[in-house]
Amino acid sequence: MNRKFASEKGESILPMRQSSRRTLIGLLAFFFTVTILVAYQRPLSPALNTRNRKSRFFRSSGHSHGVDAVANDTLGFSKIFVIGLPERTDKRDALALTGALTGFHVEFMDGVKGESVPDKAMPIGVEREALMNTNLGSWRGHMNAIRRIVEEDLESALIMEDDMDWDIRLKGQLKQVAEGARTLMPTSARSSSPYGNGWDVIWMGHCGEIFPEVLPENLGKPEHPKYIIYDDETVPPLSKVSGLVNFREYPEFTRFVHVAGGPICSFAYALSQSGARKVLMGLSVDRLGGAFDNALADFCRDGASGNLNGLQAKCISVTPPIFFHHRAKGRITKDSDIQKIEGDDLPIREKGTTENIVWSARNNIRNMMLGLKPENQFDK
Repeated sequence: MNRKFASEKGESILPMRQSSRRTLIGLLAFFFTVTILVAYQRPLSPALNTRNRKSRFFRSSGHSHGVDAVANDTLGFSKIFVIGLPERTDKRDALALTGALTGFHVEFMDGVKGESVPDKAMPIGVEREALMNTNLGSWRGHMNAIRRIVEEDLESALIMEDDMDWDIRLKGQLKQVAEGARTLMPTSARSSSPYGNGWDVIWMGHCGEIFPEVLPENLGKPEHPKYIIYDDETVPPLSKVSGLVNFREYPEFTRFVHVAGGPICSFAYALSQSGARKVLMGLSVDRLGGAFDNALADFCRDGASGNLNGLQAKCISVTPPIFFHHRAKGRITKDSDIQKIEGDDLPIREKGTTENIVWSARNNIRNMMLGLKPENQFDK
């Protein structure tokens, strides 16, 4: 029921009330807007370009397919290949189970022992004695997976080693990575990939990474843009995060999607069709400059420096990484199939650990199966 109030003189005061209400609403809207802007303002290192700053909240890129396809059972790629020696059934059991519990499935590819690679099949640029058979076999295993991408004309594939671990919130992380890839390397061509099609390599798992502007060949050049994710709950605290970047220069719990400067270790990386062709050319058909991970890092470093005489690689990296190798509980002698760890008096690891992963999928297998609260391995 509408009521009309009057003053002592019998004059209507409704217009005055409406005017005051409009003024009040306007003031509240103004202060609300200011409050929101202040609340989400974050300190920014002078090394970063504020024009390239992104908030921690996911925003749709506007592409027709969007980034939601990262939630499918191949994480938005055509296939996922896992490389490992076939006799390491322990690693395959663990990775297959962990992948299924976090919503994706993989195809295992047999690793290669270096002794089986004949001298005639070795590229120019390396010698067996200098490279060592373990690194030679690792290189051939990765090249076999990369060749599959070319042979089957896959749009893209994620390649990982068989001891990988990730956060159980991986698919949420990949939405941000996909948005970052589209932002850093946009393309006008329509793409069915949630990551876009402007990239060759997305390096998601590594031992450490640097920003390309700190490389000697890039000093004095304009910085590459960075896609920055603030207040990321899947990033470890400063006391636990590891890598080559000085994370203390940035707000705690910050993750970067950026142009790769030259990561160490090839734990997990994605290749587009164009990227697979370039890597097959640059690390096999043409020559090989060293161990696979170092050669792939040089491939990306060359691209970041803008070398027009090279293959012009377009590489993106994620720092800190979202995949990292898991040190499983049990005998530490089984940690690596490349490096030999020997000794009868070596300790038994009572609990598995993974650097840079907060809710370790490997350590939360039982919790996921039974619907229990996830364990944060840094809450100690």
